[in-house]
Amino acid sequence: MMGGYGMTGGFGFGGIFMILWWVLIIAGIVVLVKWLATSFGTGGRSGGEKALDLLKERYARGEIDEQEFQKRKRDLSQ
Repeated sequence: MMGGYGMTGGFGFGGIFMILWWVLIIAGIVVLVKWLATSFGTGGRSGGEKALDLLKERYARGEIDEQEFQKRKRDLSQ
């Protein structure tokens, strides 16, 4: 007899499905890590753009006046 391995030498459909299973697990982990990186990161925006957006929000809420807004905007652009 062939020791229970059959004609494939021990690597039949079960082996193929095991490889597909691990490929799916690894691909899922990669997708999860990329999603987490973009969700908790800046979303591809630089820190200066995010700071400017916060500055605009403060100006819109009336926390700072136009003169302060322009001064801080110039400081950010340097």
